[in-house]
Amino acid sequence: MAQVTAVAEAAVAAPPADVIAALADYTTTRPAILTDRYTDYAVLEGGSGSGTVATWRLHATEKRVRHVVADVTVDATSVVEKDRNSTLVTRFDVAPSGAGSTVTATTTWQGAGGIGGFFERTFAPKGLRRIHEELLGNLAARLAA
Repeated sequence: MAQVTAVAEAAVAAPPADVIAALADYTTTRPAILTDRYTDYAVLEGGSGSGTVATWRLHATEKRVRHVVADVTVDATSVVEKDRNSTLVTRFDVAPSGAGSTVTATTTWQGAGGIGGFFERTFAPKGLRRIHEELLGNLAARLAA
């Protein structure tokens, strides 16, 4: 099994503290910026910041659906979601950039072995990057409003 990584980046016209606050708001902001690739979204515990537990189904493709139960940790520069059901970890890093911020979403997980793992390592990062780019675009639009 090899680690698989998907990375997406976006510019957001808001200061880093505002971006972190928005990303860490699982009650209002997060459901508003999710794409149609996320279904059955719910907050199980908390709702804002570290200690939040949220769940959703991530539809990577029509046939590949992952049920995520994410434990959230937040600090001054990042929001991290660790899935209880797998090795999936998504990290949103926020850095100052000009008058705004750059947000980098990085997801890693332990992929399958063999030929299935080859295809996973080849195609899954591209698909997940597109999903994250859309989510980050929604975040940028929401914070620009």
